[in-house]
Amino acid sequence: MPAPRGPLILSNELLKDILDFIDADPDGTVSIDHRAYLSVESFRPPSLPEPSRAHDIGNFRLVCRRFAEVGIPYQFTKIATRLSRPGLERLDKICSQSHLAKHTRKFSYLVPYFYVDDREQIERLLESEGRHFNLLDPSIFRRKADDQRQILQKKEDSRILRKAMAAFVSLQHVQLLRLQDESDRILLEMMEASAMTRAAMLDLKWTPACIHATSTIAQALVQTRSPFSRFSGPMMNSQSALVIKDRIPRMVPELASRLTCLELHFDDSEALNERMRTASQLFKTVFLAAKNLQALHIGFPSRSPLNLRLEEIFHFVQWEKLRAFGIQAWRLEADEIIQLARRHRTTLRGLRLRDVQLRDGSMWKDVLAMLRYEMERLDWVSLRRVDYSRHFDELWANSMEIVDGSLGGSDSDDEDDFPAHFSVGGSDYESGDDIDSEDEHSLADTDHGPDANEIALSPDTTASLPFCTCSRSSDPASADDLGDNGMFVFYQQRKMWEQWVIGRCPEHSSN
Repeated sequence: MPAPRGPLILSNELLKDILDFIDADPDGTVSIDHRAYLSVESFRPPSLPEPSRAHDIGNFRLVCRRFAEVGIPYQFTKIATRLSRPGLERLDKICSQSHLAKHTRKFSYLVPYFYVDDREQIERLLESEGRHFNLLDPSIFRRKADDQRQILQKKEDSRILRKAMAAFVSLQHVQLLRLQDESDRILLEMMEASAMTRAAMLDLKWTPACIHATSTIAQALVQTRSPFSRFSGPMMNSQSALVIKDRIPRMVPELASRLTCLELHFDDSEALNERMRTASQLFKTVFLAAKNLQALHIGFPSRSPLNLRLEEIFHFVQWEKLRAFGIQAWRLEADEIIQLARRHRTTLRGLRLRDVQLRDGSMWKDVLAMLRYEMERLDWVSLRRVDYSRHFDELWANSMEIVDGSLGGSDSDDEDDFPAHFSVGGSDYESGDDIDSEDEHSLADTDHGPDANEIALSPDTTASLPFCTCSRSSDPASADDLGDNGMFVFYQQRKMWEQWVIGRCPEHSSN
């Protein structure tokens, strides 16, 4: 037999280096210690590979059997599946091949709006409103409506999800996302532009889609005893929590006990306070069972901050391993934040308080002082769009939309800003391919803390030096010098406050 020639003589290590030039290390992840984790790892939707990149990897694997084996992780470490007939068929094929499925570590489930109306009603709408919908092919919607009905009636999604969760023996992270494709987006925009009577003829619903997807994937994870430990739902519907509480209550503690990371963002504002209060006991069950949590984020719509006390959701639970904690859009007393942070003062490395509005009588300087002087290991803090509740309400009373940075400064160039689209509508979840550079490439004085792309558990920053640095610091000497007026927060203040909290003097702070 002749000796191998050309590229066939290359070692597997060199072949992997070649593939790294085409596609980054498929196993690479962001450390949960950094602010980027709650954004990139959990809330960023799966980006489709560039056609040329996918084509190149496919061609690479066609060279020979050895090349095919080396290239498998670059195609199958992260799987994104749409709840549709083609998507489920593709997932079925992948999980039928154990040599492919064993590499999957992250599974993203892309769930479209459900067509509540039947196909005849959709067709009547498109025909009667042809001048409004002339850009759309009615057959697209008939086919999608038929597919949805058949998939749900035959429970094909449940069957294939169970098969996939059993096959993904290395699964770590499950992500549930709302999907709105281009045809749905155009349809919704046209209906919004039409009269309400016409728009009411067609009913595209996220609530039943979210409820169904949450229930089926939870059942699949439990029934197959999946090894997953992370769950992300950046576009959850609050009613889905109530349905889980009623439909699969016995599964909740078992699922929660496996979690090391949980990120939930509820993007519906209707009756939000009442629904979250009703779900309070469900949260208690989850958090008491989730003893191994290392990262936790619970968020709500920026325009509609939750009006419940913090402990109505978190129930005074203390997680011994918690390293990153985040909340978004909440009206709170300063003491509520202080008490929760104190419970985790020896473990917490990152704290996100996005869109948090303090109530009358509370002041941010009290929260900041506690974080600076009592948190022993805090490496980063995010105060994006924090404000005072009264000022927040005044802004909304006088404008249609709150523009971030309207009080001076802009976050667009150096903030982890997440535009409200991943082929989705009306959500302020943290998303997208447009995550700004500060969430992925960070210096020590940025929002992430040091070395955002490395595992830096003991960063070599000013905060870790063993001697006093007070005399050399240009930061305010105390919380009283932070310029907190108890009424509103400027962008420049917020950025300075973040740096002040992390720039604590190692000799005079408690750690």
